Amino acid sequence: MGECLLLLHPSTGNALVESLQSCPATNPSMLNVHLVPHTHDDVGWLKTVDQYYYGDRNNIQHAGVQYILDSVIDQLQKDPARRFIYVETAFFYRWWKQQNQSTQRIVTQLVNEGRLEFINGGWCMSDEATTHYSAVIDQMTLGLRFLNDTFGECGRPRVAWHIDPFGHAREHASIFAQMGYDGFFFGRLDYQDKARRMKTKEMEMLWRASESLTPPLADLFTGVLPNGYNPPEGFCWDQSCDDAPIRDDPDLEDYNVDEIVQKFLNAGFYKANHIIMTMGSDFQYENANLWYKNMDKLIKYVNALQAKGSKVNVLYSTPSCYLQELNLANLTWPLKTDDFFPYADDAHDFWTGYFTSRPALKLYERLSNSRLQTCNQLEVLGGPKSKSGPFGEGDSDTMKRAMGVAQHHDAVSGTEKQHVAYDYARRLATGWAHCEVLVRNSLAILSGSEAPRVFCENLNISVCPLTESSHKFSMNVYNPLGRTVSWPVRLPVNGSVYSVTDANGRAVDSQVGNVFISLKCTCYIYDMKSSCLLPLLSVRWFHLMCVFVLFDNHRYNASAGNNKESPQTSGAYIFRPNSSDPFVINKTAETQIVTVSSTVQEVTQWFSPWVSQVVRLYEGHRELELEWTVGPVPVADGLGKEVITRLDTDIKSSDYFYTDSNGREVLERRKDYRPTWELKQTEPVAGNYYPINSRAYIKDDKHQLTVVTDRSQGASSLYNGSLEIMLHRRLLYDDYRGVGEPLSEPGDFSDGLVARGRLLLTFTPPDTAADVHRPLAQGMVLQPLLSFQDGTPSANTKLEVCRGSMDG
Repeated sequence: MGECLLLLHPSTGNALVESLQSCPATNPSMLNVHLVPHTHDDVGWLKTVDQYYYGDRNNIQHAGVQYILDSVIDQLQKDPARRFIYVETAFFYRWWKQQNQSTQRIVTQLVNEGRLEFINGGWCMSDEATTHYSAVIDQMTLGLRFLNDTFGECGRPRVAWHIDPFGHAREHASIFAQMGYDGFFFGRLDYQDKARRMKTKEMEMLWRASESLTPPLADLFTGVLPNGYNPPEGFCWDQSCDDAPIRDDPDLEDYNVDEIVQKFLNAGFYKANHIIMTMGSDFQYENANLWYKNMDKLIKYVNALQAKGSKVNVLYSTPSCYLQELNLANLTWPLKTDDFFPYADDAHDFWTGYFTSRPALKLYERLSNSRLQTCNQLEVLGGPKSKSGPFGEGDSDTMKRAMGVAQHHDAVSGTEKQHVAYDYARRLATGWAHCEVLVRNSLAILSGSEAPRVFCENLNISVCPLTESSHKFSMNVYNPLGRTVSWPVRLPVNGSVYSVTDANGRAVDSQVGNVFISLKCTCYIYDMKSSCLLPLLSVRWFHLMCVFVLFDNHRYNASAGNNKESPQTSGAYIFRPNSSDPFVINKTAETQIVTVSSTVQEVTQWFSPWVSQVVRLYEGHRELELEWTVGPVPVADGLGKEVITRLDTDIKSSDYFYTDSNGREVLERRKDYRPTWELKQTEPVAGNYYPINSRAYIKDDKHQLTVVTDRSQGASSLYNGSLEIMLHRRLLYDDYRGVGEPLSEPGDFSDGLVARGRLLLTFTPPDTAADVHRPLAQGMVLQPLLSFQDGTPSANTKLEVCRGSMDG
């Protein structure tokens, strides 16, 4: 076996350890064109993950990942100069398990020699607009751990590679930098930004990806690939392409070597005497011989012109080798400090709809993330017996892989076909089923009770058979956060009078409504419609402030493509309303229920038969809860609809608002403005939408309104003192970005999806706002896990958890 050759992080200033023997030789006096053979293999999109791997359902899309890897490994062995990079560990993991020892030895040799290089290394190529940083780190960990366990240091990726996501988050770059990546390459860039950067030769830059970390901790070299992630026009030699092969026999007709060679040269937009050229695209290299035979010829004939004075040198390469050459050139790069949202590929084509697309899947992914963290913790707390105990065999690995797949840029983003969305949800459900056994075992070990335990999966629609049928039951709440939290719990019940006590027999404040019971408790969690304190080291304090807020629910009617300015429609990716002004769903709301008690005050409002909201204020809490329900969205009028909630205040926010980046740091946004170029705004609504993963806010000198969300959504501030969040979308047309079907989720009864969610609103002085909204956002991401047992609970002997009992 060959020795592993390493490249140290260029920003450290240390000498490069990687031997030049592992990278092809370059010529410093010439323009070096680095050909990077690659395939982009979506971990689900038009087909499911399984269908893509096996090459099934080729009537939808011809793609079979197992055959790609088979073919590439075969071709790499035929010439030591050849290179290939691979990205999606979820697929490689499957393929590797199916190989015999002989093939595994060959692959290991290719990896050790740098001829097969893993890039990015995560389980998938994650979306950057709709993912939470904790889930991103988990899926990266899953992939990188497999590569390290399998190939050691030689399998460690050095470069982040996000060639297909639809906009790029600063927090992603920060994570990559902190993980030790040497650089970051991506393919999609706003068309106005790209035109400017090509003109000024700023397609490569230094991204300073954190305002809180001292440079260079979050500094990352970042490059925009010249052709997206496709080969140059006319040079696609895959079996799926129609470009002419290199015909190099002069005795035959259609000899085209001179034509191909002259057509190839294109290097005007990059600063160094090196240019990277992607040679591949979606699910290509199933017949790798076609690619390599023609690239061999291209290299041969272009380099042959050097004898006639040509200054172009073409070579097989990888992003790591390309980056090494740039590092050796010791150039100065322009600085980037904001992010790359929103992304538009034309004047009326803003990819901002997917920030909200498939709201139910986005929530399910977020809840699954919370459950995975709980599963991981209880696996440790319960010890080895948690995997094999009184409730059977359980594991966390299935859930980790399901969550890893769900971070893909066509998964949680909501940009997949409907049958694929179902498959993502099914995988998450299967993952939780495995975790649930582990959690049951662990709680039995920790509590000393093996009594049957249930998890009510349908509390969001007011269904829990045990609480609705039992006159006496207990509830355990596990808090996955490392600090005290206060969390309201609402349980469906049939009785009218309940006695609620905590683990020590003390009465807990509670309230029984028409279908719910709410309580107040002090513990690791929350109870029913109660307010439960989850202790660790914390001090509770409260501040009250009065700010005028007007709640309104509106909708944008989606463009049907009949606009005179552009035929672009709203779809899974694109948000394009047919008017800059939203339509009020109803000018007045019917107030049906007003509840006032010592536990909670709430008002239920109906704006239409398909839009309602409940506004709640829990005793002792500083935040206002807004529970919204939208759907089925009616489309009988022939109009797709995109539903927003808008909060109008007297805060003097001007054109500024603020959104989080993957649940971590917050970026300032400004209406109709981009920090790095002079924006020509052509879509006044869609062009001002940004992704929010956990929170957004507006502020002035005295007041700040912060909205904490339970899932990723799109948001904007189009008017002074206003903040709007898109809740749901139902559309009638495809947006022609590849998915091939309109975003019209059928729901349970095929009449349209009903989505429900929660927003938490806080009003604080700006200088103390983070002390409030950050813990709320963390608590929304890592939610307490509720479990129930019929009858009176047994004594808890091994773990102090919040346990309450209810008698009706």
